[in-house]
Amino acid sequence: MTFATPRRPTRIRMRRRSPLAVTLAVLVAVVVLVMILAQVWTEVLWYQQTGFFQVFRNEWGTRAILFVLGFLLMAGATGFALRLAYRSRPVYPPSSPEQATLDRYREQIEPLRRLAMTAGPVILGIFAGAAASSQWTDVLLFLNRVPFGKTDPQFGIDLSFFVFTLPVLRFIASFLMATTVLAVIGSLATHYLYGGIRITAEGDRLAAPAETGDHAEPAQRAGRITLTPRVTRAARFQLSCLAAFFLVLVAANYWLDRYSLLTKTGDRFDGAGYADVNAVMPSKTILAAAALFVAVLFIATAAGRTWRLPGIGVALMGVSAIVIGGIYPAVVQRFQVDPNAQELESPYIQRNIDATKAAFGLDNVEVAPYDASTQAQAGALRADAETTASIRLLDPAIVSPSFQQLQQNKQYYSFADTLAVDRYVIDGKSRDTVIAVRELNLNGLSTDRRSWVNDTTVYTHGFGVVAAYGNTSTVDGQPAFYEGGIPPTGGLGTYEPRIYFGQESPAYSIVGAPAGTTPWELDYPADNAASGTGQVNTTYTGDGGPRIGNLWTKLLYAVKFGSEQILFSDRVTSQSQILYDRSPLDRVAKVAPYLTLDGMTYPAVVDGRVVWIVDGYTTSDAYPYSAQQSLDDATADSLTQGTSVAGLLPTQVNYLRNSVKATVDAYSGKVTLYTWDENDPVLKAWGKAFPGSLQPLSSISGNLMSHLRYPEDMFKVQRKLLATYHVTDAGSYYSGQDFWRNPNDPTVGEQRPQPPYYLTLQMPGQTAPTFSLTSTFIPGGNTNRNVLTGFLAVDAEPGNVAGKPSADYGKLRLLELPRNATVPGPGQVQNNFNSNPTVSTTLNLLRQGNSTVLNGNLLTLPVGGGLLYVQPVYVQSSAGTKFPLLQKVLVSFGDQIGFANTLGEALDQVFGGDSGATVSHGAPTPGATATPGQTPSPGATATPGTTPPEQVAAKAKLATSLAAAKAALLEGQAALAKGDFAAYGAAQAKLQQAVDDAAAAQAVLGG
Repeated sequence: MTFATPRRPTRIRMRRRSPLAVTLAVLVAVVVLVMILAQVWTEVLWYQQTGFFQVFRNEWGTRAILFVLGFLLMAGATGFALRLAYRSRPVYPPSSPEQATLDRYREQIEPLRRLAMTAGPVILGIFAGAAASSQWTDVLLFLNRVPFGKTDPQFGIDLSFFVFTLPVLRFIASFLMATTVLAVIGSLATHYLYGGIRITAEGDRLAAPAETGDHAEPAQRAGRITLTPRVTRAARFQLSCLAAFFLVLVAANYWLDRYSLLTKTGDRFDGAGYADVNAVMPSKTILAAAALFVAVLFIATAAGRTWRLPGIGVALMGVSAIVIGGIYPAVVQRFQVDPNAQELESPYIQRNIDATKAAFGLDNVEVAPYDASTQAQAGALRADAETTASIRLLDPAIVSPSFQQLQQNKQYYSFADTLAVDRYVIDGKSRDTVIAVRELNLNGLSTDRRSWVNDTTVYTHGFGVVAAYGNTSTVDGQPAFYEGGIPPTGGLGTYEPRIYFGQESPAYSIVGAPAGTTPWELDYPADNAASGTGQVNTTYTGDGGPRIGNLWTKLLYAVKFGSEQILFSDRVTSQSQILYDRSPLDRVAKVAPYLTLDGMTYPAVVDGRVVWIVDGYTTSDAYPYSAQQSLDDATADSLTQGTSVAGLLPTQVNYLRNSVKATVDAYSGKVTLYTWDENDPVLKAWGKAFPGSLQPLSSISGNLMSHLRYPEDMFKVQRKLLATYHVTDAGSYYSGQDFWRNPNDPTVGEQRPQPPYYLTLQMPGQTAPTFSLTSTFIPGGNTNRNVLTGFLAVDAEPGNVAGKPSADYGKLRLLELPRNATVPGPGQVQNNFNSNPTVSTTLNLLRQGNSTVLNGNLLTLPVGGGLLYVQPVYVQSSAGTKFPLLQKVLVSFGDQIGFANTLGEALDQVFGGDSGATVSHGAPTPGATATPGQTPSPGATATPGTTPPEQVAAKAKLATSLAAAKAALLEGQAALAKGDFAAYGAAQAKLQQAVDDAAAAQAVLGG
């Protein structure tokens, strides 16, 4: 028997786990681990390769710490509350029908009690940790806060308290309140379930206090049937302490509410108004004191025997919250403020005006009255010759198909739908330029050429940039390219043309190979290639992505991208790199997650490299008294349909700074973040949070400086705010009678705001033209009146001095027109164009057949003592291959309209036959040779299936001639009716000339 005993333990007879089940469990665990690492470790590799690993480490380290703190606090508090309530339960719960029911519940719950008391807090902790982790931006700003050097007008506290500290304090208070509420709920449920709290009715037989340890209150008088709570001493102590702590948090919340009033959104203006300062703030102080007093009563109850005093305190506190916190401020607003609103609210409106201007960079706007003339005088543009010579006729939102047809070269290349406007020095003179990158577009390949090898290792990059003069067309209306072709040639000199990182780059490419390997990446097509294959191949030699030469990284990236070919392809070598996250916006957003990015990124050739330039903003929604502005609403226009592209920060902001200029190298993918606003406290805080990630302003080269510009989204927000905040007097602001709005774009059917336009122009008071960003204003309110009230331009040219922007860069200049002025607005001008008989007749003729007329951007310029409107008119085929050609120019000054083949002719029509302007671009005339400024475009021959340019021009000439013939015929009839035979003869001569011109155009068309 002594030997039998050891053989009897149950562990020997335990059912063995199936080896298959264990194996499957291990495999599942390994698969899950690999899938997690495929997302996490590849990110580590990406950040290490880009040189921004400290950003990844600090961001996710902060997130992890906050998650752990939030988890421990929530799980610990709720778990401790549940266990304390369970351990302090009565040993012998009193018997009653109610307790008998609870006994059955306890029996059912008991097998799962331990699990519930552990799993419940853990689940709550996970949610709480996630909530805490999401606050990483506020926490990092708080930990690295710097003073603003300005104080708020109400409390006299440095603004850094509101921007950096208050959001964290509010989150802590809210988090602790939520934790306390959940702890109270768990404690109440546990005490009730296990007899620490019980509800008795009149006549119930209660257990003696000696048995239960219960200090029950005396029973109610006979004859009344009431429900009375009976609470054990332990339950009373726990719940009283929790209630007291909760009320302390309520008091803290009331106190913080006083500061948050300065950022509240109001009906007429944002920030605290008269009623807020004189009624709401005092009421918050009173309620905070009341909450603390009631908290003391609960602490006293923890050591006492009755809930009466804290119960009365809670009731009075609720009444006070309604009367003092709600009714009293409403009475003050209704009977004191509303009847005297303009006088009482004026000081607070002035605070709002001043704060909004400071927060959005509007405090130094140069405002000047502009008594715009509507009468065109001969020679009026002579003083503005440089501005008129730079008027941009090439619309970057329209001419992309022309770039595509004339410069695409191969079907697997493409250009952006909306091109960029920049400026380059050509022949010693700065020229406005429409520029685009020839990017790789795999969708252009036929289906039979699509494979993993081709998509990933052969077609890896685009090639070169294409640039055209902004104010010049060729003789047939095509863009006048001064840089183009493959390999690229032209005025931009020698540069690295390969575009591995761009807006349309594939999701990922695998590049690189050992030395001596025959290249397999397609570099560019070439008829004279030495290989005889019609193409030149290359091997990537940059440092653009993580290395994937070993099996482990191959596996991770195969899982990440769902491509098993990465594991097995021979083209994934020991020297291979994988390029991904290739969009410039995506790359900047990852390395600077604290920035909100401008919706427009644009290319530039800088120091022999193609780089993408991205503008980054620091924002806040906690600047006292500043107006809250939706970025999505402010940046939406007829082209963008809204932006706010990237970043974690809210789309509602009341502080905005263009603090960072970023570049992304199109070949290597290198991201460089340059400090642009060295005085921005928010950027200083982020610089401390991510040390080493920002380069100083002084490191910007002169060449790069010359291609930086004032960002569009910043300007859009500022122009939207200036529509109301050009009013600087609080009383006038309250009445709102002088508010403006931005006009809708009249060239599109949708009711979307007109976009701002980059132009080189000279504003009144300036000594020379500068590259500027412009917009206009019309009356606000519910009116359809479309007359100009203001013209806004910002100096977008930072100069070309290394590390030092021009002193005038970012200078906002606002021209205010007289309030009784009737200068037509963009909508009215477009209507005048469309309703003009000559214009409408000619355009209708152009629309006949297979042609479509496209109205280009309607530009506004303050020249000639008034406002000049210029609109290019394009014609393109309505079927088959389509690309627009510039055929006409519309001009308006006051009520005068010019419509001609060239800008110079149209200006002369408006300004008495001699505008005084000197323009270098001419008419697209069939068979004509290029004149100075009319550069023939490289490769301008028609492609198969394309209407030849000379025929498009001939159609335009035919339409113009027919319109001229009609006008001459009407003129002759009118002269004959008056008996003016001299005029009749002149009209007949015009008619004959028009007929001859029409016949010549018809001959070109083969009619």
